[in-house]
Amino acid sequence: MDAIESFIVDTINNNVWKVIPFLLIGAGIYFGIRTLVVQIRMIPDMFRAVTEKPHTKGTKDISAFQAFSISAASRVGTGNIVGVAIALTLGGPGAVFWMWIIAIVGGATAFVESTLAQLWKARDKDGYVGGPAYYMTRGLRARWLAVIFGIAITITYGFVYNAVQTNSIVDAMNTSFGFDGVAPKAIIGAIIAAITAVVIFGGVHRIARATQLIVPFMAIAYILLGIVVLAMNIDQVPDMFGLIVGHALGFKEVGGAAVGAAFMNGMRRGLFSNEAGQGSAPNAAATAAVSHPAKQGLVQTLGVYFDTLVVCSITAFIILLSDPAFGEGVETANLTQNALAAQVGDWGIHFITFILFFLAFSSVLGNYYLAQANVEYFTKNPKVLTIFRLLVVACVFGGSLGTVQLVWSLADTFAATMVIINLIAIIPLGGVAIKLLKDYSTQKAQGKDPVFHRDSLPELKNVECWDGTDPECQPGGHARLENIYR
Repeated sequence: MDAIESFIVDTINNNVWKVIPFLLIGAGIYFGIRTLVVQIRMIPDMFRAVTEKPHTKGTKDISAFQAFSISAASRVGTGNIVGVAIALTLGGPGAVFWMWIIAIVGGATAFVESTLAQLWKARDKDGYVGGPAYYMTRGLRARWLAVIFGIAITITYGFVYNAVQTNSIVDAMNTSFGFDGVAPKAIIGAIIAAITAVVIFGGVHRIARATQLIVPFMAIAYILLGIVVLAMNIDQVPDMFGLIVGHALGFKEVGGAAVGAAFMNGMRRGLFSNEAGQGSAPNAAATAAVSHPAKQGLVQTLGVYFDTLVVCSITAFIILLSDPAFGEGVETANLTQNALAAQVGDWGIHFITFILFFLAFSSVLGNYYLAQANVEYFTKNPKVLTIFRLLVVACVFGGSLGTVQLVWSLADTFAATMVIINLIAIIPLGGVAIKLLKDYSTQKAQGKDPVFHRDSLPELKNVECWDGTDPECQPGGHARLENIYR
């Protein structure tokens, strides 16, 4: 096992992650220029779009907010509490700055990928489906790439990321209650796996209902407590921001090694948390019944900001205001737990465990949905879906027994894989998202609530769900993507 961990950490991750940050920043800058910085200038539209009711009248249609909740369930989880703690212990305070940068720059990438997912979505008996596998096939006409991506995201979200969530829950509970040893970990893992099975066998709408309740409540409770901590230490806040920026840019560092560590770890944990450019959120974005593809692009950009600029920042502030030591080994949830306890008392340790449990569990549900959407790209055979669900439950349980280093290293490896595959698709397809943004902006300038019809851009091929008279895309229709290129 040690040899496997060493290979993954030293051979794979350390080499792949020399390239990934620059690909993400490069793509974000490219899309930011082409969209005239849509991720900043259209923030008001983001808030309007997330409250929009379903545009169609299908009884199973998912609203913009429900789609936002599903993607937020995947985003807001261990990355916001455990991931930030890991980034700070490995990269120092400067890692926070680079997490912010990847969120702001990556907001443009998030807009593009989710807009494309909405455009090339399909309708099946359960509602809308879509994501990178769909725009790779329909837009890029590269089914081979869609197959590779579908396999990658299924493994990443169905198996690896869900193991990370359980691992973090067990780690936090160990700090709270001293549940160390294989037997207690296995018991906790079994309980979480059982609850997961109950929900995921209920379908996407049960997932949407569950996440719509869990994510906002838990996230708001966590944010409010973070604000309380900030208020308690208001005099230290300016120095804290100076520490973050100074360490990120090298103003307070002796050499470049610390700056590099801050950059690399901020990028890794930022990507794991907000997933911009990774091709995961578009699967949730495609499920929403909205009047224009660009609206879900804006909603998912808001999701990136909520995850990183708000929730991740709260964790970073709680930790930094406790004046922690850095470079003395990797700490995980225990760093956040102890930091909060130093501010509000020992009950803060258990509060973090409570919040982490629900955020991580909601991430399990969100991760499962993203993986399921891609399994259904290949087949909707009930037996295959049942086997997949059972494997997901098994990985949820297995995560309770794995080491922290192994599960997080696997997560980094698969995240990098997805980024590379997704960028191969969305960079050449970016022009389509630009056209859709222009169509949206033109209608807004005319005082209209933007509505897209596929005849508005007749040059776009294989668009099936943007014509109200198309029976394939009415409630109960059964549009099947795989028939297109047979």
